Amino acid sequence: MTEHMLSLGLMSGTSLDGVDAALIRTDGHAVSEHGAALTLPYPAWLRSRLRGVLGGNGPVAEVEREVTLFHAEAVDALLRQAGLPASAVAVVGFHGHTILHRPKERRTWQIGDGSLLAERLGLPVVNDFRSADVAAGGQGAPLVPVFHAALAAPLEQPLAILNLGGVANVTWIGEDGRLLAFDTGPGNALIDDWALHHTGQPVDENGALAAAGRADGAALAEFCAHPYFAGPPPKSLDRDDFRQLAHRLTDSLSAEDGAATLTAFTIAAVDMARRHLPAAPRRWLVCGGGRRNPQVMAGLRRALSVPVDAVDAVGWDGDALEAQAFAFLAVRSLKRLPLTWPSTTGAPRPLCGGRLHRPALVRV
Repeated sequence: MTEHMLSLGLMSGTSLDGVDAALIRTDGHAVSEHGAALTLPYPAWLRSRLRGVLGGNGPVAEVEREVTLFHAEAVDALLRQAGLPASAVAVVGFHGHTILHRPKERRTWQIGDGSLLAERLGLPVVNDFRSADVAAGGQGAPLVPVFHAALAAPLEQPLAILNLGGVANVTWIGEDGRLLAFDTGPGNALIDDWALHHTGQPVDENGALAAAGRADGAALAEFCAHPYFAGPPPKSLDRDDFRQLAHRLTDSLSAEDGAATLTAFTIAAVDMARRHLPAAPRRWLVCGGGRRNPQVMAGLRRALSVPVDAVDAVGWDGDALEAQAFAFLAVRSLKRLPLTWPSTTGAPRPLCGGRLHRPALVRV
């Protein structure tokens, strides 16, 4: 029996809402314990700073340091909540924050200083999970399917797990354990950006703005005609790949109708993803912040015609899932186990990834 170790995962998603931190106990194959988890919201100033370096612009080095130190605060808060000393943690999985993703150019950029975080925490840190895959010709995303598969082992399959973060991605798990994964299209990012621009609020809370509007059919048809959706998986997106299309709505639609249109686009993108799945899922499980949007969830249920539930319905923590995934991936990286496969990222072969940083001084 292989050793299960306590691992701490950190995730800063494309929604720019904050840092998720979670503890799990794992051997990199299965999860034997789910520990404490929390989200530390970004203060408005840091969210603005992060937004300002998307695309690799602006004072990236300064913001990277600020974001790294904020992640350290999240770790300290989680350990206090769990009542654990730092020495109880074997490794930290540190995704960082994606500011640029261009896999066709073999470029992906997650800011986050692994060495600084390791020294600040006094713990081993694994970061830079995507670069090896992208350098080998893979998409570098999604990375979570192997974790989804570990959690979903006892569930009926075929099964689809949909993550509605800033960008949406799906993991399809077949009856034989086969995996297929890819980004379906926009998740919350376009809706969030629209709400921020038109209302000053960073999200469309409870889908209220979209509920008060009506989707524009012509704009939705134009969005759905984008060549990304016809291309076969594996495939992935940058957060801002559809920004210019969405920006054009500003001159023609009200705040409510624009939100309704972008919400319908997120739903339609998931619906179009079904054409690429090897077999129809018996069920869709939804994680990420989008599962809290009643307009999105109702639209998915209408479009997909099979049960659609938040992952919380099967006992998973939908807020902590991606942070847990990077705790899991950090252990796999330590053990040199694959993180990605041809069917999940388009890598040429199963690939490990991640870069290990050890601190000079160990924290107790």
